[in-house]
Amino acid sequence: MRIDINARRQRQSGPWGFLGRTIVLTLAIIIAIRFLPGVHMEGNGVGAAVVTALVIALLDNFIRPILIFITLPFTVVTMGLFIFIINAVIIEMAAALVPPFQVDTFGSALLFSLVITALNYLLELPNRFLNRGEYKSKDTDDDGFTEYEEVE
Repeated sequence: MRIDINARRQRQSGPWGFLGRTIVLTLAIIIAIRFLPGVHMEGNGVGAAVVTALVIALLDNFIRPILIFITLPFTVVTMGLFIFIINAVIIEMAAALVPPFQVDTFGSALLFSLVITALNYLLELPNRFLNRGEYKSKDTDDDGFTEYEEVE
């Protein structure tokens, strides 16, 4: 007997998923830089924004889990609010690694990370809306459960 279970994917994985998330992050960075006074981008705006988005995405994938693990007691005591500080540290690290991207103060980095998070969510909404039918299998009943399939 075999049970087919279709797991729901929250995010597209692999290089195409990373590329898509980086493009959305680039758009969010360009929009946020236009409206926030403490964050600046010098030179070619789009090229520098792409490099900044790649650096932020890589730092977010590799350094952020380490920072979260190290600061786990603070995160637990603050009921998860310390994650905002970690996000601001990631923005400050990206500003140190990408010279055209400049953040004036830590408060600007914190506000920038909040705005980027909100813009990322808003920019990914159409993708989630368009792909919502992909998560539901065609051989499921009304509750989303798959039928048992017997194998001889």
